[in-house]
Amino acid sequence: MSGKLMPNVELSPLQQQHYSTLELLTVHPEQLKFVGTLQEILCNVSSSVHPNVVTFEGEVVGFFLIDTHYSDDYNFCQGAALGLRAFFIGQAHQGKGFGKAATAALKPFLNQHYLNARQIYLTVNCKNPSAYACYVAAGFEDTSELYHGGAAGPQHILRLALM
Repeated sequence: MSGKLMPNVELSPLQQQHYSTLELLTVHPEQLKFVGTLQEILCNVSSSVHPNVVTFEGEVVGFFLIDTHYSDDYNFCQGAALGLRAFFIGQAHQGKGFGKAATAALKPFLNQHYLNARQIYLTVNCKNPSAYACYVAAGFEDTSELYHGGAAGPQHILRLALM
C-alpha cells in the first residue's frame, strides 16, 4: 500500500436516517452489469439478506448486503458461511479510497455483528480486476474456482476467514 492514509469509513446496518443519501447512490453505467441498480439490489433484502451502508463523515458513500443463507444458494460456499453481495461505492465517491477502507473494515464489522460466522464468500466478475484487487488486498483469498452462474460472465470465488 502506498503512503496515503485510508479514509475513516464506518460500516453499519441500514437505518432510516440513511435513506435520503442512499437514494443518491449510483454506479458508473459500465458497472451496472456487475452490481445492478440500487432498486434491483434492495429487492433482495429479506430476513436473511441484510442491507448495510458505508458512511464517511455521516454521508452514505457505499452499500452492501450480507446474506446469512448464502450456502443455501451457492454450492461452493462451505458450511454456514456468510455471503457478501452487491458491494459498491457510489459513482461520486469512487477513486477516493472508500472501497479499500470499507473492505478493510469488513472483517471487524462482521465479527461484531455476526458472532457465529466463521467465513464469508463473494463472487467478483473476471472482467472487474479493480474490485478483485480490492478484495484480495483486504485479505480475501481466491479459491481458484470460477462461478459460471452470473449474468455478466464468469466470476472468481473469494473467501475470507473471520474471527
